[in-house]
Amino acid sequence: MKLTHIAFLLLVITLLAFQPARAQSDAPLVIIMKVEGAIIPAMQDYIARGLEAADQRGAEAVIIEMNTPGGSISSMQEIIQDIRASNVPVVVYVTPNGAMAGSAGALITMAAHVSAMAPEAVIGAASPIDSGGQNIESTLQEKIKEIMKATIRPLVERRGSKALQLAQDMVDKATAVTAEEAYKAKLIDFIATDQNDLLDKLDGFKINFNGEDFTFHTAQAQTEPLDMSFLERFLLLLTDPNISFILLAIGVQAIIIEISSPGGWAAGFIGAVCITLAAYGMGILSVNWFGAIFLLMAFVLFILDIKAPTHGALTIAGVASFIVGALMLFNSPGTPQFQRVSVPLVVGTGVFIGLLFFGILVFALRAQRAPARMGAESLLGKTGTARTVVDEAGQVQLESELWSAEKSPESDPIGKGDHIQVVEVKGLRLIVKKK
Repeated sequence: MKLTHIAFLLLVITLLAFQPARAQSDAPLVIIMKVEGAIIPAMQDYIARGLEAADQRGAEAVIIEMNTPGGSISSMQEIIQDIRASNVPVVVYVTPNGAMAGSAGALITMAAHVSAMAPEAVIGAASPIDSGGQNIESTLQEKIKEIMKATIRPLVERRGSKALQLAQDMVDKATAVTAEEAYKAKLIDFIATDQNDLLDKLDGFKINFNGEDFTFHTAQAQTEPLDMSFLERFLLLLTDPNISFILLAIGVQAIIIEISSPGGWAAGFIGAVCITLAAYGMGILSVNWFGAIFLLMAFVLFILDIKAPTHGALTIAGVASFIVGALMLFNSPGTPQFQRVSVPLVVGTGVFIGLLFFGILVFALRAQRAPARMGAESLLGKTGTARTVVDEAGQVQLESELWSAEKSPESDPIGKGDHIQVVEVKGLRLIVKKK
């Protein structure tokens, strides 16, 4: 009887222990993703990976918390395709306060099955620009705008005429609006103060999802963040204009060192890697490649000043060319502010490189002006160690060489292991003194 009671008690305890876990597993799962920074291919890969993971795990929804100034049109189009093909409803939430869904980010927000914004977030300014940061001219501009408007039309028409007009104005006139203005035009579904507020407002909300009615059940949802992978973060970091600029400066300088002193491999390898990484970032950013001509000219001037010293004149010209080239490359008129390189960083790097090459130049001039010392003259004043007692004869070691030596009349007695200094050279015999 006692054994029966004990067995029953253990069974009850076991059931109670597993009950919370079972309840937790039955709760709807919501995957949380964060999109911060430019819309680039790495961001598209991240979103595609998150949507696939949400589908495999049977998630109730995916919430993409967005804060982006915009980015690549091609990456934007692929993200929109991924969202519209998703087997899990996608909610784009522009957050936190002060965040923006600019340019490409605005269209991604419209493509979501549900869209929301923090009270002080903004959305819009979706006019296309070219890879140099300039407005696209005439016919090509109209073609791209029409394609973008055609892309958003089927996404926004369900929201009414005001929402559609506002969305088109974002493309045609680069209009940007606040969360309140977007909500009044029905361009977004909710204004939510935070993630919990959004989940509360989503609960019971109905949408047409893949041709069927769908109702969200998020009141007791279990949220799980899905972070970017190391590679995705690394590729996103490379699109920072300041990082691309630093990599470019290091890379070209390392290549110059390799060219100036061939025979090694470390400088050349580092230079090639840095330039490759910088090229990836600049391929994504809006850059004016005309600035690369000034950068190339700058480093040619640096090399010329080392090979044929001009007392620093070419180095000064090289620094000026470097600064102008870098600013022209990254900070051309019309380039979005988030893609601009820091001016103090460019000037500081230019001055540092100039001082570095000026230092190399000073050493080169000293080497040219130093008197040539060859043969016996090169041994005078050198120090070494006595390998034997040195009197009228003996042996001393200078660096890795053994020499016959005799003690100078003015020297103290020299024993084995004493430090010596060469005072005279007689043929192959050194005259040394105790140091």
